[in-house]
Amino acid sequence: MAGFLGFLLLGLIAGAIAKLILPGKQGGGWFVTLLLGVAGALLAGWLGGLLFNYSYEGFFDITSWIVAIVGAIIVLLIYGLLTRNRRKS
Repeated sequence: MAGFLGFLLLGLIAGAIAKLILPGKQGGGWFVTLLLGVAGALLAGWLGGLLFNYSYEGFFDITSWIVAIVGAIIVLLIYGLLTRNRRKS
């Protein structure tokens, strides 16, 4: 359970970092971005375990941070592509 809560916190921080890394304005605000960051971190952790036998080593492991941030960036990019047409209308 502590691992899940740690990855949840890591996802929140990864979402904030992903928002800072991505250029331009993403819709949804900070709250949606943080939730998408958590989703991206969890998805990347799950896919990493499934495809590369990656296991969450802990909050302070650099690999966990990289996986979470990359996952958050990917989810934010997908979210931006899906909501781009709605913002133009």
